[in-house]
Amino acid sequence: MGWDWTDVGDIRRRLDEGADPEKWSGGRPLHRAAVFGSPEVVAELAGRVADVDALEDGVTALWEAVVSRRPDNARALAAAGADPWLPSLGGWSPGRLSLAGPTPALFPAPEGVRLTDTERAAAQEAGRLIAALGEFYYDGTGLACVSGIDAAEAVRRLEAAPVEGEVIDELLEDPYAYDTDESLQFIGVTSVPGGCVVTQPWGYAPKMPGVLTRLSAGTVCYGLYANPKSGNQGSIARHGAVEGWDLHPGGGPYEDDSPEEVLNAYLYQHHAVACACAFAGLRLTDARAVAGPPDVWVRLPDRDYWSH
Repeated sequence: MGWDWTDVGDIRRRLDEGADPEKWSGGRPLHRAAVFGSPEVVAELAGRVADVDALEDGVTALWEAVVSRRPDNARALAAAGADPWLPSLGGWSPGRLSLAGPTPALFPAPEGVRLTDTERAAAQEAGRLIAALGEFYYDGTGLACVSGIDAAEAVRRLEAAPVEGEVIDELLEDPYAYDTDESLQFIGVTSVPGGCVVTQPWGYAPKMPGVLTRLSAGTVCYGLYANPKSGNQGSIARHGAVEGWDLHPGGGPYEDDSPEEVLNAYLYQHHAVACACAFAGLRLTDARAVAGPPDVWVRLPDRDYWSH
């Protein structure tokens, strides 16, 4: 029987009957409550553990509350003695990271603790970009966000050919009715501020290595496939070479992340498309480049796109 992390009466009863406040299903109850619980449950557990700043997967419960945007739980932990300024992933503390989020006044900041101008600008742009894209369905979509080139240059690099309107209209009616190899050849390309977006609402073609390497000559691009079965899959290509694969845009942050990666993971958590666009420096003003219709539909030439 699972625990209801919002029911303080139930949690208190379980603890009084001998449940271990330090262990639950292989993890720490306080960390679980910090993300999924109520402030009352967090306070109850915090009063029973030996160390309110104990680590799980390298982070404290307070870090989890901040990253999960649970400010009431974060306040309950701080009131119980958790340290907002304890360094964590990428050198960030929960308190300093919160300065970049929706509740920058969550904790009274010590003298001299602030965001840099670069960090503040990144936080502001994240808020703008996420709002501009809005909410839309993108499961099954493949993207390549390319920095510094427009749609015409992307089409030239891919040696792609424009597609007649009737052909693409028929495909769009039911792309999954087509042979996969055939439907993967059709992609949309759109110029946006900062570069361009290559999109395919029904497949992963924009993320194929042979597409990314051609698009990234002299620049950088971020590939994304929103796999309906396994989640968002990301990759990075720079100067014609793939340098990052099996990434998880919209997830994290993770233990080995750099300071910049921790900040970006926090800012774009659960916003994989915005994360991909931001990495390439694209400043979209709406979701059309991703959700359609694109500036132009083109057909990729026949070639092996998996051997780069």
